[in-house]
Amino acid sequence: MKLIPITFAGTLVAFAFTVQAEDMPGMKMDDMQGMQMQSATQQAPAANAEGTIKAIDATKHTVTIAHGAVAALQWPPMTMGFAATQEQLAGLTVGDRVRFSFRMEGSKATIVSINK
Repeated sequence: MKLIPITFAGTLVAFAFTVQAEDMPGMKMDDMQGMQMQSATQQAPAANAEGTIKAIDATKHTVTIAHGAVAALQWPPMTMGFAATQEQLAGLTVGDRVRFSFRMEGSKATIVSINK
């Protein structure tokens, strides 16, 4: 029974802060035109690396690269798979030394650009 007043009090406090923020004089959310805001869908910046192609799977649109350290992500050298478009894979072969940039999308690494 003691939890009900605490829960009610917490809800009341949260409601009070919400009402207070909306009622602040001079604060209009529609006056934010031109402000630089990061969207929830905005992409992470691309990281750059160099490495050697170990495998290409044109069916799954992936390329496996043994790459050096990626300072931007504090990654050590490793071999891993990257998602790539058919156009990005065109002209690449196993053993090619490449420079590439990629973006992390959750736990999936996606090639942004790749060059021999």
